[in-house]
This record gives sequence, structure tokens and C-alpha cells, in this order.
Amino acid sequence: MTVILKAIDVRKSVKRQGSRGEEFEILHGIDLEASAGEFVSIVGPSGSGKTTLLRCLSGLSRPTYGEVQINGQLLSKLSERKMAILRRNTISYIFQSYNLLPALPAYDNIVLPLQLAHQKVTREAVQQLMNDLQFKADLSQLPAALSGGEQQKVAIARALMMHAKVIFADEPTGALDSISRQVIFARLRALADSGMCVVMVTHDIEQATHTDRAVILHDGRIDAVFNHPTEQALFAAMRESEKVAP
Repeated sequence: MTVILKAIDVRKSVKRQGSRGEEFEILHGIDLEASAGEFVSIVGPSGSGKTTLLRCLSGLSRPTYGEVQINGQLLSKLSERKMAILRRNTISYIFQSYNLLPALPAYDNIVLPLQLAHQKVTREAVQQLMNDLQFKADLSQLPAALSGGEQQKVAIARALMMHAKVIFADEPTGALDSISRQVIFARLRALADSGMCVVMVTHDIEQATHTDRAVILHDGRIDAVFNHPTEQALFAAMRESEKVAP
């Protein structure tokens, strides 16, 4: 399989609040690869650095040290313009906080990235996707008029419509009911099976067992990696991580 994503010794430091320039390291030397057609889950307790890692892997945040490569391109070598092109044509991101534009209706939030990338899109195609995602609201409504679950489905649809090479998903089913969670996860699983690379942060161990590889993150370090993970193995690894925590 073609390697789509590669991280080499990725570290991320931030300034400690209230300190005089003192920094502390959130990520500690992360090495990770993901290939076309592969579904990788990143699991770990709250505060383990999962979202920070996903942002570094996707180019939304620059590592303090180390390199990230997407589709053969080193992100550190890209200009802002080339990085914008990569995001537009190669990467889709499902944000935990949705990141919808409040002044635009749901439909326009979905199609805006496609329009910026000069990709054709029809209202029928968008409506069909929303039907598949069991979106019950009106696409002409503004985000503020939608429930949290409906906003999340709009954010997911925006990413799915892009037909990117890699999808980064940060807790993509966190605000959804159990049936919708299954629908969304099945969609991501199908995209990976069709050749897309999917990298997902999740607290849902059961979902992680249906990914190709699960990465256990604890205190900014990879504690374990499981191919074809099982619930028993993941729960055992999580308990072991907590046991050895300082």
C-alpha cells in the first residue's frame, strides 16, 4: 500500500500559562505511518495529546520538532500557498468543534470547500449524502438553528464531499446518538475500504476495534500499536498505561 501519511519524531511544545516563557512538551517523539486504504484510530485518555497530534499530522499546527509528510510532500517545506492547495485538494478534516461558518446556511457550509477547489457539486448529491447520514433538518438553516448532532453531520458531510486522499477525524461521532454513530462510522470504514486513508481520534474503544490499526497515546507518547485490535487488548493497554503513569 502507498504511504500517504508519515510522521518522524514529531514533538510539540507550548508555553505554560502564567510562566515567563517556560515551555512544556505535549508530544514526545511521535513516529507514525498510515497508508492508502488504511483506517487508523488514535485512542487514549483525555489530555493524552490526541487532538494536538491530529492537528500536527494534518498540518493545522506545526510541530516544534520533527517532520510530517503527506502524499509525498514535507509540510515544513511548503509555502502557505502550497499548504493551502494541499488542504484543499488532498486533506479533509472533521473538527470536534465543527468549525461551521455561522453566517452561512448548512448547505453553503458543505459546498464552500468544493467551490474553492473548483469542484462541481449538485444540490441533489448533497441532499443524498445528508439523507444517508440521517440528517433530518433543513439545509437552508443556519448552524445556530441546528442541534449539536445536526451540526456535526454538516461538518462530516463537508469533509466527505471533498473526496480527499486522507481524512483526519477528531471524535467524529461524539455528539451523535448510537444509530447515527454507527452510520457515520460505517461511512468512514467504507471510505477506507475504497482506498482512502482515514485517521481518527476516538474515545470509543468499540469503534477502534473495527479499524485496521489502533494507536494508544498516553501523556504524549505512543504506548502501544495494535493491528486488527480487539476490545480486550485495547482495554488492557489502557489500564497498563494508567498504571505506569507518573
